[in-house]
Amino acid sequence: MLKSLLRSALPLLLLTSAGPVLAQPAVGSVGKGVIIGTVIDVVSRKPVPDVVVTATSPRMQGEQTVVADAQGNYRIPQLPAGTYTVRFEREGFKVYARADIQLLANRTIRLNVEMLPDPDSRTVEIIGGPPAISVGSTNQGVNVDPEFIKRIAVARPVGQGGATRSTEQANPPGVSISGTTSPENGYVVDGLSTNDPAFGINGNPNSTNDRERAPSWALPYMHVVVPDGTPQTVYRAPQASAVPTPQPAPERTVAPKGQRFFDMYFKGYGVNPTVDTEEERFSTFSVDTDTASYSLTRAYLERGALPDEQAVRVEEFVNTFDYGYANAPDAPFSVNVEGFPSPARKGYQVVHIGVKARDVSAAQRKPGHLVFVIDVSGSMDMENRLGLVKRSLRLLVDALDERDWVSIVVYGSEARQVLAPTNATQRASILGAIDSLHTDGSTNAQAGMELGYALAASHLVKGGINRVILCSDGVANNGITEADGIWARVKEQAAAGITLSTVGFGMGNYNDVLMERLAQVGEGNYSYVDKLEEARRIFVQNLTGTLQVVAKDVKLQVEFDRKTVSRYRLIGYENRLLTQQQFNDDRVDAGEVGAGHAVTALYEVKLRDPAQTNFGTLRIRYKAPEGGSSKLIEKAMPVTLLRPAYEKAASPTRLSYVAAAFAEKLRGSYWARPLTYDALVSLWEELGTPMKTRQDVVELGELIRLAKKLDRREDRFETIAPVRTMDADRVPTLK
Repeated sequence: MLKSLLRSALPLLLLTSAGPVLAQPAVGSVGKGVIIGTVIDVVSRKPVPDVVVTATSPRMQGEQTVVADAQGNYRIPQLPAGTYTVRFEREGFKVYARADIQLLANRTIRLNVEMLPDPDSRTVEIIGGPPAISVGSTNQGVNVDPEFIKRIAVARPVGQGGATRSTEQANPPGVSISGTTSPENGYVVDGLSTNDPAFGINGNPNSTNDRERAPSWALPYMHVVVPDGTPQTVYRAPQASAVPTPQPAPERTVAPKGQRFFDMYFKGYGVNPTVDTEEERFSTFSVDTDTASYSLTRAYLERGALPDEQAVRVEEFVNTFDYGYANAPDAPFSVNVEGFPSPARKGYQVVHIGVKARDVSAAQRKPGHLVFVIDVSGSMDMENRLGLVKRSLRLLVDALDERDWVSIVVYGSEARQVLAPTNATQRASILGAIDSLHTDGSTNAQAGMELGYALAASHLVKGGINRVILCSDGVANNGITEADGIWARVKEQAAAGITLSTVGFGMGNYNDVLMERLAQVGEGNYSYVDKLEEARRIFVQNLTGTLQVVAKDVKLQVEFDRKTVSRYRLIGYENRLLTQQQFNDDRVDAGEVGAGHAVTALYEVKLRDPAQTNFGTLRIRYKAPEGGSSKLIEKAMPVTLLRPAYEKAASPTRLSYVAAAFAEKLRGSYWARPLTYDALVSLWEELGTPMKTRQDVVELGELIRLAKKLDRREDRFETIAPVRTMDADRVPTLK
């Protein structure tokens, strides 16, 4: 009866779409087809990640299994022509199976699926008919031998969603087991990742179950073919339920002997692949104005160590710098686009896209109630990090005025109120409360967050800024201990108008994953304070932009013209990617932009015909701070914006590339291999004056030189793909 009912509801559960997908077939894949698609929740209309997708057919031996990525996208390549059944499984959802799928040789089928939530997780099969078929061929792949896997696969410590724990300052080159600074950590070659749940060679080669045998380090976008004695069986990951639940971090207040930076928690998201416009011409992502990754990297380098590769997020390096964008006279955003030939990737153009929100003067800033939730657990006594919090707050108090109210909550083993809502003119009372702070107990982040939100809700400033500001090292070993555990609470409060910013402190016993995630779902921003100058930049120089949101759910989309552009790669924003459909879906959350804040993104673009008029179209979709329906801004990007040489581009455009290339170098991006540190220093030197004399730009040059001295990593691909013979279009096909 239940199966019959579900069959009758099939039109509500399954969507299929078709479109041409053209690319060169990979070596050894002639006559093979591909099944791709996106999985979403039928109720929330949001992508469903980590869905185990299994394809079976009488035409092949065994089964082929992949796992949908964070955006719900999956790809099953290297399938022989035949009739297939595709099965979709994920804990918390009803099992869905699609039968009688006819796949032709050198063709691609798009199968988009909507899954029904199932809180009881009962196994119910939903049977459907065949999807529409699009004419095309399979994408370029990478055939990987066992030696290749040994070179780049990394066995990770336990952690949901791929969060890793760094327990050493540095490792020598080679395979890392602890998630520290080994070159292999967090690496993706054109879409091949070591950063998803359960990494490295962690399958069971002796098992007869295909899923258990699967090494789980490859993204579905660019497949990996692992020879294991069977004819080109494609794997991506074992069942999602096999991922262990992470354990709370120990609250250590003294570094183990010989270790400077211990218990550092990061999550890598890989490196974006190069995409053929014939397969996908739309690039869509949520904006990100965080800057924590850059200041955290600076803290590593100035302490004589390279950062963990997973701590490096390119977009946060780029968005740290001011590019001097002008305000748009009659629009909420100004748009700035310029390009030049890539210094690192032959045949490609670097395209700089900058979007700046309107300025709001200090006098026009809305009144606010700021609730500081401060971690005073034992770990905050390390490196005098609580002392830095107190000095930072004193700076902020001096920047507030009679419009503003301040409250303070602290948490150690328990949470308590230190300062009731107090007007900013009562400076002595606020400073006295700040000076009274001292460390005490373990870390009950749950209690601190709940008390902070309760205080903010009980003293809501209507029409003003209502912001909880968490000052912590992110470690939570009491109460809720994971970002996903606090997620629902934070999201609910953000919807009620109380947003959350996170400010990180400390090296060692630090959880970057939790701090970034909280700010993202709390519709705020994430910063990291490594020195008092950084606190002054956040709380004084950028106070209005830090606090006052002028646009929410801001999404950017670039539609590349296939006549002009053949391939492209978005540099950074790996954890902010959206699908084409999500761009127009107002139910999909995206990032917030503060007053005067700018978002800058860089692409590597290969031109097919530079004689065309435009190479693409930029679209910006955003909502007013109070919500409502989104609005759209659309700008054509003419080819005339592409300069003939690096030195012909404006100095801010060049600065953005130096910042991005530095981050790419530090995180071990495959495409940054041809760019040496000496070449990077030369590019910095060519920024010219007065740009090169600006204090933050001077510091960037110093950090590049520091990294050059510290970086002793070996090029993990040199013996199998020498830099001098690199193919600028794709990673090598290995046998």
